[in-house]
Amino acid sequence: MKLSKQHSMYESDHTLFIKQLKAQHPKMEQGQREGRALLWDKEPTPLTEQERLRASTVKQQAYVYQNKL
Repeated sequence: MKLSKQHSMYESDHTLFIKQLKAQHPKMEQGQREGRALLWDKEPTPLTEQERLRASTVKQQAYVYQNKL
């Protein structure tokens, strides 16, 4: 769908807010990337470690809130 020239220049309030925030705090994006790297960007787990983790898990009962009588 092709928009007219009038609509192609439109920027929402949210977009303008983000642009203004980034202009006021230029190091914010770098901080976000560092935070992501700290929490999410991890090295892949070696196969031996995956096998060890899989073998050491304890099987959970089907309904965890039911006590065995």
